[in-house]
Amino acid sequence: MSERWVIHLPVVAGDLPTAQRLARVVAHWAHVLPQLDPAGTTVSAEDDQNARHWVFCDRTLPEGRRCLLRADHDGACSRRVVRRR
Repeated sequence: MSERWVIHLPVVAGDLPTAQRLARVVAHWAHVLPQLDPAGTTVSAEDDQNARHWVFCDRTLPEGRRCLLRADHDGACSRRVVRRR
C-alpha cells in the first residue's frame, strides 16, 4: 500500500471556479505543513468524485519544484502566486 493518504474535505461552492479558488486559498494557507502537497490539490462535484479538476498547474520547474499558479494559467510557470485584482 502507498505511504500517501488523501484527506477529502467537503466544502460548499456554487460552481467549479469558486471551488478551485477556495481550494487554492486553503492549500496556500496550509503550505506551512510539511506533509502538504499543494500541487496535488483537486476538486470534484460531490456526486461525481471520480471527475476531479486540477487546482494548480502540474508542471515541474527546472529546480524540481512545482508551479504554484492556477491549472489553466497563461504565460510562464512560477513559484510566486500572481494576485488578481
